[in-house]
Order: sequence, then C-alpha cells, then structure tokens
Amino acid sequence: MGTTATFTIGELSRRTGLPVKTIRFYSDEGLLPPTERTDAGYRLYDAAAMARLELVRTLRELGLGLADVSAALAQSTTVGELAVRHVAALDEQIRRLRLRRAVLRAVAKRDSELEEVKLMNRLASMSDEERKRLVDEFWDEMVEGLDIDQEFYRRMRAGKPELPDDPSPEQLEAWIEFAELVQDPDFRALIRRMSETQAKQIEDGEFEQPPEGWQQYWQDWSARAEAAIAAGEPPTSETGQALAADLAAASARDDQDPASPEFRAELADRFAMSGDPRAERYWQLLATINGWPPIPTAQPAVRFMIEALRG
Repeated sequence: MGTTATFTIGELSRRTGLPVKTIRFYSDEGLLPPTERTDAGYRLYDAAAMARLELVRTLRELGLGLADVSAALAQSTTVGELAVRHVAALDEQIRRLRLRRAVLRAVAKRDSELEEVKLMNRLASMSDEERKRLVDEFWDEMVEGLDIDQEFYRRMRAGKPELPDDPSPEQLEAWIEFAELVQDPDFRALIRRMSETQAKQIEDGEFEQPPEGWQQYWQDWSARAEAAIAAGEPPTSETGQALAADLAAASARDDQDPASPEFRAELADRFAMSGDPRAERYWQLLATINGWPPIPTAQPAVRFMIEALRG
C-alpha cells in the first residue's frame, strides 16, 4: 500500500498561494488541524487538509467570521464533502460578484452619486427570500385590519421579484426602483386607500366582482380610447362620450343611473385611483425584473376615459 502524501506548511503555501503566516493562524485557530506531525514537531497536512484550506479561504473571502467558518466545516471530513461545500461557497461568491458587476454597470450608466451607490449595492445584495419578504410585508400592511376580497389580493401579492443571478443593468435598476416604490410613503398611502375603498364597498354591500369578460371589455375600451387619441378627437367628442356611456353602463349596479353626472364623476374618481401611474409602474418594474413580456403604458387611454366620464 502507498503512503498518503503529506505537505509541510511551506509546501502548502506554495501550492495554494496563501502565506505561511495565514496557514499557521488557521491551524492555531483549529480550522486546519494538522494531519500528523514529524518527530521534530513540524505540522504535516494531507490532500483533504489542502481542500479544507481552500474552502476556508473561500468562506473567509465571502466575509464569514472564524466561528461561522468553523461551523460550516464541522462535519466536512472527506475530500468529496469538502469539494461539495467548496462548490456551494464558490457559487455564492460568483452570484455576489455578478451582482457587484451589475451594480457597477448601473452606476456607470446612471453616473450615480455615492449615497445612491450604497443603496444600490445594499438592495442588489438582498437574497430572493429577502426580496419576497419585502413584497409580503408591503401587502400585509396594505390590507391589515380590513375585510377585503381575498382572491383579488392573492393575485396582487402572487407576483414576486426574482432577480436572476446575472441581472442586466436594466433588471437591477428596475429592482432598485421597485424596492424604493414599495417603501415610498405616498405609494403605500395610495394602495392603502384603494384597499380601504374596497373594504367600505364590501361593508356597504356595494362591492361586486368584475363581470366575466371584463378584461376583454377593458382592452376594447382602451383600444377605442387610443384610436380616438390618434385621430385627435377630444374626450368631449361624440366618440369620447359614446365610450363614456359604455363604461358607465358596464359599471353601474341596478340601483345606479349610468347617465347620471354624479355617478360618472364617482366612476372617474375610481378610475383615477386604480389607474394611478404608480400602480401601473409596479407591474411594469416587476415584468422587467422577472423577464416577463413588457407591459405597455395605458396612461393616455386611462386619462382619456377619465376625462370622457367627467365631460
């Protein structure tokens, strides 16, 4: 049987590129126990110890303290086990380096100031779980203490930001803007008011789920509004008022008069709240972050419909 190859600290230093002083420190701290010692008391290390040393270096470069490194190594005894842990640590290091690269690209593109650079780096370094928790906490606050339509809000909170390991500058910028948006007091107040309005409608027995085919109605109304805008027709035109009549008729309950100016003004207010550009921006940013198809703006059409209702 052959003898297992062993290395002195000097040989380990030459093979790994780490200073002898550093290796001796790790050994003294118990992170790299010697495989054996010579008769003269010099420390010797085998291949498993070399793999362990490489992993210690990677974990330290990732910013782990000595106690955390020790815990990570606690049950790593074979070269294979060490290799598996090393690959996992390297994958994490690569992920962080890609994020740093994306941050630097975004900084260069935006010519960011120092404070913005700090914010971008902090937000980019968040894990997927932290990003999802940010969204969950946002929606928790938006509906806290309110009797709302659970299915509607389940759909609202189902979209979670999932930044890829190697995001483009556009995806990183979208995530940063998204994180800033959901923490913006004015935006939070807007969404909270929308939730309170729905809860009040439910309490008064006035809340109704959108009728089947509502999405198709909305697409048709938007297309008609966009066509009117392209043709240079104002909201007060015959085309605009015909659209307003259809909107009101589809939205009115049995006890409401769709031709009433008061009802149409109330409907316009509801459209203005739900069609706020920040609410639209929320989903546009989420689409960019997650690589979904782009969501074109509906703002010109929404404004046309609102003005038509008020006209």
